[in-house]
Amino acid sequence: MELWKTVVLGLLGGMGLLLYGMFIMSEGLQKIAGHRLRNILGTLTHNRFTALIVGALVTMLFQSSTATTVILVGLTSASIMTLKQTLGVILGADIGTTVTAQLIALKITEISLPIVGVGATIIFFSKRDKYRRIGQVLLGFGLLFLGLKIMADTMHPLRDEPFFRQMLMNSSDYPLLAIAAAALFTFLVHSSAASVGIIMIMAIQGLVSLQSAIYLLFGANIGTSFTAVLSSLGSSREAQRVAMAHLLFKIAGVLVLFPFVTPYAKLLTNLTASPGYQVANAHTLFNIGIAILFLPFINQFAKLLEKIVPERKTATEEELKPKYLDEKLINTPSIALGLASKEINHAADQVLDMTRAIITIFEKSDIDLLDKINKKEDYLDVLCKSLSNYLTQVMRHPLSKQEFLRSMGYMHITNDLEIIGDIIERDITYIASCKIAEGCKFSAAGWEEINDMHQRTCELLQMANIALATNDVQLADKAMKLYPELVRMERRLRAQHFNRLKEGKTLSLSTSALHLDLINSFLRISEHVRNICNEIITQGEDGEVPYGYHSKEDFLSCEDYNIAANN
Repeated sequence: MELWKTVVLGLLGGMGLLLYGMFIMSEGLQKIAGHRLRNILGTLTHNRFTALIVGALVTMLFQSSTATTVILVGLTSASIMTLKQTLGVILGADIGTTVTAQLIALKITEISLPIVGVGATIIFFSKRDKYRRIGQVLLGFGLLFLGLKIMADTMHPLRDEPFFRQMLMNSSDYPLLAIAAAALFTFLVHSSAASVGIIMIMAIQGLVSLQSAIYLLFGANIGTSFTAVLSSLGSSREAQRVAMAHLLFKIAGVLVLFPFVTPYAKLLTNLTASPGYQVANAHTLFNIGIAILFLPFINQFAKLLEKIVPERKTATEEELKPKYLDEKLINTPSIALGLASKEINHAADQVLDMTRAIITIFEKSDIDLLDKINKKEDYLDVLCKSLSNYLTQVMRHPLSKQEFLRSMGYMHITNDLEIIGDIIERDITYIASCKIAEGCKFSAAGWEEINDMHQRTCELLQMANIALATNDVQLADKAMKLYPELVRMERRLRAQHFNRLKEGKTLSLSTSALHLDLINSFLRISEHVRNICNEIITQGEDGEVPYGYHSKEDFLSCEDYNIAANN
């Protein structure tokens, strides 16, 4: 009884260290390279072979194919990557995750304590964030293998327990049960590296045969894909296809190799006599085999996934919910900010559509179009509220200075977009309702002025949207310089309207208040468009605010924000 108590506590402690080590190592790597990861995955994956290499390298760094696949689900949901791009990355990720097994076979666990010591020393004695993050990665790496070492030492006495030894050695007689058990365990711990590490330890200790270890590896490979499937629930169909692809790759690989486990085990035995290397090689060759098998047929596999997971048929084109935001990726700020950027562009498109439709309402006295604009504004409110909440949650996580300023810039842009929507809904649609209800008509000169002001406002907003979508600082600067012209235009049009009032023109007299309120509303819209352009320029200049609308005093520091957010 005392032995089992020691074993259980040792396994729990070792597993805790292993999982925590993986967590802080992954977090440190994301801080170092996370802001580049989105661009790398988005630009270097158009070719299936480069996608395979990128997937392997990224997963080697993060030591988790599950983490890579979950990130891919988010990027696909945000339309940053296509399904075909992700398939190559997934195959590469499965190869990259086998590096941990090879390192265990090399007995890296024996030097885990010195690695922990070096990492902790760097963290405690370095003042620069860059070196502290490197120390965090080393500390996590060391804790990962220290956890494995503790589990290995804990399980060593079990070699002398006949019942336990016999049960594990006979697991090859029940291959489906072994696969199911390993899959469930891997899903629960969210780490195939942990499962494979334990399987290797049991093989090294002589607790399981090579054939049993292979069946357990099959289960671990299948189980690691369950997390991505769950993370895709509620996401876009494309994202669900990505998660399903990971699961199908693994199941197909197991089905192909399952009848040949015995000759496969003999091949591995011929390659090396070391049980540790045999299991590590089994894991590596299995995933390389899957890549070789499926990489030439990625296009066909993508079409199959589109049939397995068809598009949803929705009653309306737009549902009242964000299109790109993914709550599951908030823990990865660099990716989350990319999704927020896509959602802001989507919201800006809604604002542009609403602004363009204004003139048609006044021209045709179209009540139905007025209702459509009000519904679109309701959708914009949902987007802006969701964006604000999403960005607030992102800023509760550790951020670099650049990521923090980017988050605050997005908050400002979201606020300006929401205000533009409010101006259209509360002011302009009210003016339009009054005009339609009273049957008023603008004078020819007045209508031409309103048309000109509206056109210039739409041009300014369109330039800002393009600059926002492409991060074009020069275009944003050009748009900002148009704002003073609109200010002068509004004053000129106001003066011209007053001249018509002096002349006693009937139509001008009857629509005077509506006319002045409308051109003023256009000016207020252009003011907030200017603010958006200012934020684009600010982010392009690494946080330096050249125009001063949102001055540096408007930005809370990371510490101030956390205090404010938590109070």
